Amino acid sequence: MSLTTSFAPSKARRSDDARPMHITGAVVTGSTVSGSATANLASQTTYSPGYWPQSMNTLALVLLAVPISIVLGFLLGVLGYARPRLRPVLLGALDLMQTVPAFAYLIPLLILFGFGPVVGLIASAIYATPPMVRNTMLGLDRVPDAISEAGLMSGCTRRQQFWQVEVPTALPQLLVGFNQTTMAALSMVIVAAIIGGFEDIGWEVLSSMRKAEFGQSILSGLVIALLAILIDRLTIGFAREPEAGPTRAMRWMTPRRLILSLLLALGIAVVIRLVAPEGALLPETGLRTEMGAVNQWLLGIVRDYAWFFDGVRNAVLYCLLLPLRVGISGSATPAIWGFALSPAMAAAYFALVLAAAGLMLRGLGWRAALAVLAAGLILYTGFLGLPWPVFILAVALLAGQVAGLRLSLFALAGFALILVNGLWSQLVQSLYLCTLAVLLCLLVGGALGTWAAHSDRVSRILKPICDALQTMPQFVFLIPALMFFKVGEFTALIAIMLYAIVPPIRYVEHGLRHVRADVVEAVEQMGATPTQTLLQAKLPLALPVVMLGLNQTIMAALSMLAIAALVGTRDLGQAVYVALGKADAGMGLIAGLSIAFLAILADRLIQAAVRQRTPAP
Repeated sequence: MSLTTSFAPSKARRSDDARPMHITGAVVTGSTVSGSATANLASQTTYSPGYWPQSMNTLALVLLAVPISIVLGFLLGVLGYARPRLRPVLLGALDLMQTVPAFAYLIPLLILFGFGPVVGLIASAIYATPPMVRNTMLGLDRVPDAISEAGLMSGCTRRQQFWQVEVPTALPQLLVGFNQTTMAALSMVIVAAIIGGFEDIGWEVLSSMRKAEFGQSILSGLVIALLAILIDRLTIGFAREPEAGPTRAMRWMTPRRLILSLLLALGIAVVIRLVAPEGALLPETGLRTEMGAVNQWLLGIVRDYAWFFDGVRNAVLYCLLLPLRVGISGSATPAIWGFALSPAMAAAYFALVLAAAGLMLRGLGWRAALAVLAAGLILYTGFLGLPWPVFILAVALLAGQVAGLRLSLFALAGFALILVNGLWSQLVQSLYLCTLAVLLCLLVGGALGTWAAHSDRVSRILKPICDALQTMPQFVFLIPALMFFKVGEFTALIAIMLYAIVPPIRYVEHGLRHVRADVVEAVEQMGATPTQTLLQAKLPLALPVVMLGLNQTIMAALSMLAIAALVGTRDLGQAVYVALGKADAGMGLIAGLSIAFLAILADRLIQAAVRQRTPAP
């Protein structure tokens, strides 16, 4: 299977990169290496530069997009703060901006503005605005009443009250929004490269992936990750400075020394430009020119151990992915599992499901029993075999029971939109793939987060790994999955998991570490074992934080659908990608809104469930 982008890069690009990107199963096939990959490896020169020009181009895009997002986000946040009646509409718009895949709203932007870096700049600004809006409203809402009253008693006008009292008080939260906006803009660099951005790091990732240069692709992704981590540490430091005391480095770098250092750097730059006005001052060789051996080594591993990677892929495909898609009734055939499902086996399966539901009913209540029955039915019929009226009715009833009539009507309207546009099969494919990815992320990420919460050494090891996974562009996650497992749903599953596993790790660790120490001590003094303390005290108390991690995991998994479509899925992400290739703005927006609908519905359901379980103060 081959998926090809239909975008023509900008004229300023090098001629060897002015070809559309191909991600094809022929890149690595069994014991042979793709001819194009070998040719590209052989044609590498030893005088290619490193990534400095590309990094500066990426930084330039971020520096242009961030001020636009900051100003627009601040103005919209002030509007939501000053006009509470407009806040629901504004929050709904923010939900759409954050959950609709960037590929979906790129189509109207391309129609209006054509290809080029301007479209990438606009897309980055749109994607990066919501964090600033939310943090602005949050910061202004949290201004203490005593401070506002003190400003009024001092005779401040409304404008003075806002700019000299409320904004300075909310500044730490505004700086957090600045940090998140910057990171969001940086995460859009590859999308900007797809739609005609100039030669930046995002284009290097795409170009390396197209040439099957896996070493260069990973190196390019690490460059973006390092740049993102550096910017993150710098921007979040401004937000934390008022709260924390000055560190040793801050005491050494006084404002006067900082100004002198900047003036010295500016003077050196002027001298260098005067002495060598045309000089690039870059090393003749870069690390990426030495990655040819790494590419050959990686492709050799894929060739020599193809039997192992194929075995892992087939095991997960036939034991997890296929049963969720077509159910046990469809998988239990001589051609797939080697045997047919007999009536006695089906009866035994349903008896086991009913027994498990009975145990849940006695121990955890009717909701847990109903969840077991629903899971047993879906596992038997599969997502594809479940009748759509049953599915829609069940979700609508669940939404009504958890969050009320409005969310129930919202669920009915969203599913009706998907049905009338002929996207039900793609929706089912998205649901089963994201469901499995989220469950595996919760299992693996929750275990790692629990381990990190009880071990400082493990926490220190996981922190930089999570930073890299969270800041690395989404396209980069396709590289190792595609390299080892070729195209297919299993590759998409691995890529989604790599991107979505960070929230459960971090939120589980944060929730467990911040459980009240006196409660834990009381449970331990009652004779509870460490396992009992964890399961019966810490996890229940940390449940709101863990549920927030679940929410973010679902959002991350859904946001990867459009990216995973590049490796062979047939879900809503594929519909968005195909519509982008055809410049079909209508279908692209409908498919993107369908993904946004799933994300918003999951978000509202989880929020309502957390509110029900959180006791009133």
